[in-house]
Amino acid sequence: MKYDIKIYGEEILRKKALKIEKIDEEILKLLDDMVETMEEAKGVGLAAPQIGVDKRIFVMDIGDGIIRKVINPELEYSEEIEENEEGCLSVPGIYRGVKRSKTVKAIYMNEKGETVTEVAEGLLSRAFQHEYDHLEGILFTDKVSPVSKRLISKKLQTLAKMVKK
Repeated sequence: MKYDIKIYGEEILRKKALKIEKIDEEILKLLDDMVETMEEAKGVGLAAPQIGVDKRIFVMDIGDGIIRKVINPELEYSEEIEENEEGCLSVPGIYRGVKRSKTVKAIYMNEKGETVTEVAEGLLSRAFQHEYDHLEGILFTDKVSPVSKRLISKKLQTLAKMVKK
């Protein structure tokens, strides 16, 4: 089942998501549906809050042949910072430079309940951080420079107005 993606201004995008207590059939189906939604939207990642689900899970496909299904992640950040352009399925049409840690150590459960530890750099590191932020109620637009924020403020206001209250 494909989900509708929540856009900037939706309240759920600002909430801290809840930890998954048990990996059951419902969670496995949700993960599969999230992969389908992400692929159809041509995204690199998709977090549960982006589809209106208040759970600490996300999926990613950075084009390395691995579809990651990430449950209850924890990240350890390197001190080295780099800036690259980002976009987001929940903030359509806006792309801006964001400073993030160059590498992260990601510790999470996969869909089999196994603990996975990955040290990521490049696009994988950026995707882990971007999707993890969604679980914390943070959008990439919160991390852009003040100048960039001013340049995109009208577009963000327009997106927020499209949200049905």
